[in-house]
Amino acid sequence: MATTRTTHPAPSTESAASAGRGPAAVIAVRKLFTAQSTDYMLVLGTAIFLVAFGLVMVLSSSFVQSGRGGDAFGVFVRQSLFAAVGIPVMLVMARLPVLFWRRWARTFVYIGLGLQVLVFIPGLSYAYGGNRNWISIGGVSAQPSEFLKLALVVWLASVLSRRADAFPDLKSVVFPALPISGVALLLVLAGGDLGTAAIMIAIVFASLFFAGAPLRYLAVMLGLGVGGAIAFALTGSSRTDRIRIWLDGCTPEQLEGVCWQPTHGMWALGSGGLLGQGLGNSAVKWSWLPHSENDYIFAIIGEELGLVGCAVVIGLFAVLGIGLLRIMRGQADPMRRIATGGVMVWIVGQAFVNIAVVLGMLPVLGVPLPLISAGGSAMVANLMALGVVLSMARTSGEGSFTTAAARSAAPTRGPVP
Repeated sequence: MATTRTTHPAPSTESAASAGRGPAAVIAVRKLFTAQSTDYMLVLGTAIFLVAFGLVMVLSSSFVQSGRGGDAFGVFVRQSLFAAVGIPVMLVMARLPVLFWRRWARTFVYIGLGLQVLVFIPGLSYAYGGNRNWISIGGVSAQPSEFLKLALVVWLASVLSRRADAFPDLKSVVFPALPISGVALLLVLAGGDLGTAAIMIAIVFASLFFAGAPLRYLAVMLGLGVGGAIAFALTGSSRTDRIRIWLDGCTPEQLEGVCWQPTHGMWALGSGGLLGQGLGNSAVKWSWLPHSENDYIFAIIGEELGLVGCAVVIGLFAVLGIGLLRIMRGQADPMRRIATGGVMVWIVGQAFVNIAVVLGMLPVLGVPLPLISAGGSAMVANLMALGVVLSMARTSGEGSFTTAAARSAAPTRGPVP
């Protein structure tokens, strides 16, 4: 005998939500932490791995000098606190819509310029290594120029996206980008930080390039920029000495002075061999290599982890660059493309500049290794910049001038037969 089974419809999401709103809350939380592409996860995973690896190397390279001050874990704990702040901030920023960055870009760049002005106010700022680019408020020090880089990236992306691929003359290239960018560069150069200024110049040119500015105009601006950088570099004896020893090598008299850091950095790399001396077994960090946990941390990586460790670090930055490039190429909106390209040139470009300095391929510029070197301002700013990129990758299609124009121009179609 056949039996008839009555099928009851499954409760809808609305009814489930009205009966306690549990499933709706679960779905909302899942959406909050769901990535939209493998490129998104590639960038996020590589960034977090670099931060974790950097914490290990900061501990290894700093505990000797920190221990002499009474707290062997002082630098490591401080860096860990900044990582604990920076990673959640990056994840929160990744949830923001592109419309947010477009709306607040001008405000952000004005705030960045205002913070940079603070480095010239006595009582708030202090100089180190011949550069005046730090402020100290309530015992907490920061480098405003790192956050000014981020503000500049977002502002350039917002402004240049309005005329992307439409630069009829040199004036159209200069005036959207250079007035505020020039003020930012002058403020940084006034503090004597040529390394940070060089990275900011690279960000400006990358933004113009990814916005579609003609190469002939960029070549003219690049020539002027290189000429200005050389002129500035020759205005200070310290910068002149760095360039001279890079070109001509060190004299015996200079080994106790300007050549001390690059020479001991090369010795550290050379003593590492293929597999290194072992994690924690660096010899030069025992007062022989200044800034071993910061600008020259790559030398400690080479000494302790050898050629293999250096190759892994270079490979990780290459993977990060590939992920950023894939995100950039997948964007139809000019703002997303320009912002992602600017962050890529900033972080990956700065990484290879730092590595080139340690290897002796560039004169000493004083830029840290992103996400790895000790330095709270740099780490938080780098993670925030990646948060902007992840926001652009996650919200593909929202707030896009190109997408909106395409939708409005597209003819209305009827149902497909």
